[in-house]
Amino acid sequence: MIMDYSYSITQVAEITGGVLHAGTDHHLPVRDLLIDSRRLMDAEHSLFIALVSERNNGHRYISELAAKGVRHFLVSQIDPALRQKHPGASFVVVNDTLAALQQLAVFHRHQFSIPVIGITGSNGKTIVKEWLFQLMSRDRKILRSPKSYNSQIGVPLSVWKMNAGYDLAIFEAGISMPGEMEKLETIINPTFGILTNIGTAHDENFSSQLQKAEEKLKLFRHADTLVFCRDHPVVYESVLRSSLLKEVRTVSWGTHGESDLRVNSILREGTTAILEGTFNGRDHAIRIPFTDDASIENALHCWCVMLALGHSPDFIAEGMETLAPVAMRLELKEGINRCSLINDYYNSDLNSLSIALDFLGQQQQHTKRTLILSDIYQTGRKQEELYREIAGILEKKHINRLIGIGREISRQSELFGIEKSFFETTDDFLRHFPFSSFHDESILLKGARVFEFERISQLLQQKVHETILEINLDAIVHNLNYFRSKLNPGTKTMAMVKAFSYGSGSYEIANLLQFHRVDYLAVAYADEGVELRKAGISLPVMVMNPEAQSFDLILKYGLEPEIYNFKVLDMLETALSGNGDTETGEVKIHIKLDTGMHRLGFEEKDINLLTQRLNANSHIRIQSVFSHLAASEDPSEDDFTRSQFKLLKTMSEAIRRATGAVFMEHILNSAGASRFPEAQMDMVRLGIGLYGVGFDAGEQENIRNVSTLKTTISQIKQVKDGDTIGYNRKGIAVKDTVIAVIPIGYADGLNRRLGNGAGRVFIHGKPAPLIGNICMDICMADITEIVKQQEGKPVNEGEEVIVFGDDYPISSLARDLGTIPYEILTGISRRVKRVYFHE
Repeated sequence: MIMDYSYSITQVAEITGGVLHAGTDHHLPVRDLLIDSRRLMDAEHSLFIALVSERNNGHRYISELAAKGVRHFLVSQIDPALRQKHPGASFVVVNDTLAALQQLAVFHRHQFSIPVIGITGSNGKTIVKEWLFQLMSRDRKILRSPKSYNSQIGVPLSVWKMNAGYDLAIFEAGISMPGEMEKLETIINPTFGILTNIGTAHDENFSSQLQKAEEKLKLFRHADTLVFCRDHPVVYESVLRSSLLKEVRTVSWGTHGESDLRVNSILREGTTAILEGTFNGRDHAIRIPFTDDASIENALHCWCVMLALGHSPDFIAEGMETLAPVAMRLELKEGINRCSLINDYYNSDLNSLSIALDFLGQQQQHTKRTLILSDIYQTGRKQEELYREIAGILEKKHINRLIGIGREISRQSELFGIEKSFFETTDDFLRHFPFSSFHDESILLKGARVFEFERISQLLQQKVHETILEINLDAIVHNLNYFRSKLNPGTKTMAMVKAFSYGSGSYEIANLLQFHRVDYLAVAYADEGVELRKAGISLPVMVMNPEAQSFDLILKYGLEPEIYNFKVLDMLETALSGNGDTETGEVKIHIKLDTGMHRLGFEEKDINLLTQRLNANSHIRIQSVFSHLAASEDPSEDDFTRSQFKLLKTMSEAIRRATGAVFMEHILNSAGASRFPEAQMDMVRLGIGLYGVGFDAGEQENIRNVSTLKTTISQIKQVKDGDTIGYNRKGIAVKDTVIAVIPIGYADGLNRRLGNGAGRVFIHGKPAPLIGNICMDICMADITEIVKQQEGKPVNEGEEVIVFGDDYPISSLARDLGTIPYEILTGISRRVKRVYFHE
């Protein structure tokens, strides 16, 4: 288990050279660094660092955070009145809070002796980092920086995550001007370095690309090893001009004969590339599932690193062949005429096309798949060769129809052997294509930015009002993998997709979970399971609340009912007798036992009769026996929870002895999976944790927010002092007030209790209290203070409004509302459009 490091506020003052003004709660340890007041999670153990920039000043938020329970502050100025108002708070005063943040990270970094890989360069840093993580995390615990955390602020926040549970750390470092890398070097202090390449980014701040390369090389002045490409002239010259060749072990790759990894050949075969090279006198070969030049360069960096670190050729080759694309943003929306629309019109290259097509392939709700594709630029390949390969990819991906837009793809039309049509420009397509021909299909929009495919998207989207619920599919996968990381080998996962997947969607979520190979899905009612089957979901589906009229559908669609009393068993047997044998000759059931929840389930006294009934019916097969925890997240109830484990085992064993059946056992939910690893049994059931809500602050740190409810401003009004706002005149302007009228109301799931100042929305990242009663379709927010704070930048109609999301998570909204996240998520109306995105 990874152990957290913590520091006392006294240590923070000593490390940063600051002056400590200790409060009465100075004994509370510091575990988290907070630089954004909107991201507060664990108030008591957070150190808020009041960073000062051209656009913001963190000192503005100290009072707010102190009121929320934050007890430690790192500041460059102190307000005596604030200390008096919050006597429990401690303040460390320094000259420069950013420098102090970096000093903390430097100190923290030196508490660990694990290897640290530092990566810099103009391009490819993130991909190389992510691929190294994929390659090496198979046999070790690796910490890596988040995607964009490579700056003067991001690097120290990344390094702060180091703790004794990791075997290796990988951090990116990016600079935009001279003098920055020295600071990052002291923070990362890499033992192993990678310089990816030198490009044109931030050229304006350097006298030459050579100067920029020399600045980047400063990251490795105390490293043991440096990997770089000898074929890159600027990179190689900068290495030669530095002292690194004398002080650091350098390992180069390239086609040059003196490269340590000499690249002998690159052979592209379909969607893979075979790379052959020589290292230490031995010939090696790897295959990667990419063929574009950028991916090959990134893979060669990784190959060289793996060889330099001493990994076996077989281990490297196995990992290289299964490299996964680094995530990018794709949006899945409801389209016209019962279509599903996937938007990916920001870039166009073979690598991203393959990613997008894989995402399209996950969508099982329609049998027909259509690709709208623009010309692909900057490949350096002959056009016929390029589009012949694309035609082969489309055939392998089972694309039914291609709509090509652009002169080059139109010229290669004969290469495509599927239903097809071509247009030289987007305007031609919009003028001449019959949009009514789109129906009951999944449509992928994949184009370079110059083609303005957003114009096509606007016409293909189902028109609904401007309130949307964004679902981050990557976050769901992250959360799934987080819980999987806690499971023993062989422990199965059942994902709860009941109640419209906690408001997040139906087949959209099930498609994702099926693609990522969960073992089971669970729905509340049979019609939910039928919808999944019709959308192409083939996973086993447990129906938790089977009703009398639903058993025919359960049998027809191969669903698996939960049997929790004799009445439900009677209904199943009646359906079986009326339908004759099912296609498989039996129906799989899940027996629910009551171990203390006292809601649904058989009790101990029922076991004898239950097993007699089951033994008498050869068409019924017990798939699992399970129970439901009553208080899995409450430590004070742990003895009761463990008594539930014991009772389930006792009752389950009685069923097994009496029937001779082989079946699974399961009892843990999301919180239980985290808190009771000893009770994993054969399967765990993942519910609210999968959708981004942790059972406590510690778990919340490890899982990602999934849902963002957002809308736009319909109208801005000036309301005079004393005027009323909304129904029943409940909203009263106590001064001249600016209000934003917002198209979301209780019919969308916005609880009426949030009206009249109880709730808030966020505009420009700032809270705007709701004023007046919430209406069926509309609410009003007071934006007077936001307008004042904008300093000349107006708030405009049509701008984005956040109800909940990353910065104001649903757990915070639930707390403000006095309810639980389940109620909010499941209460969001089906009329609110769901937009699914994959980064």
